[in-house]
Amino acid sequence: MSDALVHNYKRQPVAFERGEGAWLWDSQGRRYLDALSGIAVCGLGHAHPAVAQALCEQARTLVHTSNLYEIPLQTRLAERLTQAAGMQQAFFCNSGAEANEAALKLARLHGHGKGVERPTVIVMEGSFHGRTLATLTATGNAAIQKGFAPLVEGFVRVPHGDLAAVQALSDHPDVVAVLVEPITGEGGIRIPPAGYLKGLRALCDQAGWLLMLDEIQAGIGRTGELFAYQHEDVTPDVLSLAKGLGNGVPIGATLVAGPARGLFTPGTHGTTFGGNPLVCAAALAVLDTLEQQDLPNQARRMGEYLLEGFAKRLNGHPAVCQIRGKGLMIGIELDRPCAELVAQALEAGLLINVTAERVIRLLPPLIIDQAQADEIIDTVATLVERFAAQAA
Repeated sequence: MSDALVHNYKRQPVAFERGEGAWLWDSQGRRYLDALSGIAVCGLGHAHPAVAQALCEQARTLVHTSNLYEIPLQTRLAERLTQAAGMQQAFFCNSGAEANEAALKLARLHGHGKGVERPTVIVMEGSFHGRTLATLTATGNAAIQKGFAPLVEGFVRVPHGDLAAVQALSDHPDVVAVLVEPITGEGGIRIPPAGYLKGLRALCDQAGWLLMLDEIQAGIGRTGELFAYQHEDVTPDVLSLAKGLGNGVPIGATLVAGPARGLFTPGTHGTTFGGNPLVCAAALAVLDTLEQQDLPNQARRMGEYLLEGFAKRLNGHPAVCQIRGKGLMIGIELDRPCAELVAQALEAGLLINVTAERVIRLLPPLIIDQAQADEIIDTVATLVERFAAQAA
């Protein structure tokens, strides 16, 4: 990596020059199958024609005016998202971290409105909510927090998926909200028990807490529904979105409903670039394409196909602890750290990621076909089998 860049990323030795659908080509002309989608960002694949056309047309028309003025495309996107999500209002920003930062500020406003002087948010072990100081503190990973003390106060942490642990805090006088990923992404594709979100919804209703869902990675069709919480037929008070919403164009959104509606008033929160005409045009093109091509259902079908394929190849393998996933959000947990598999997959022409030290994370674009899924299954299974044999 060049010394002109801050060395805060451990980058793979490859530079991509172009992409099309699920494929990327490097500067040497070699082709790679992208089973990571820029970490769940390019759900429609690379250089999608509808997004490219929307961006080109909007860039020739109007890119930015600031939020000092009406932005009709922002209004259209807000109406589209809130209607689809069963929410009421939207705030647009530039990233998932910003969307979650807005959620945490809403929680504090909610708490102060109830007379709570030190509002506290329940967050989960193994979660990931971003890299700003507040979202870093909310994140349940000590390694990510290391070196950044003092952290922000106002959080209490419980195990992900443990409804009883949340219920045990129901008498806590300072708790005002619960922030949770319906499926953890960075935390290793962990899926809570059925009924977990419904249980959280009931606890929040009883205690007067906000239910805040972080769907930065799981949202926008990836799990087989447009929003992951729709698998359980609940509605949150706050919903954070980003990644797949712009298919590579930086946009985040915080949707609000019920008691979270109206907490932000003029001057309480803002952004310079968030929700400008360019990013809103891209996001509207993404939503149009998802709907026209029924891509959430495609994600569900191909996710089931991948899980079945991995089960046939890897179930019972002594190095494989668990194969899990929902839609195209899949994790294969091994019995040992396996970060070197990322480089080995790259050498084999496949882009994957390893998270939580020993979970192979797969987030392919929602448009993958069966032949591409077969290639992912065969390459990953072969790498796992070879890795385990070498380590034996």
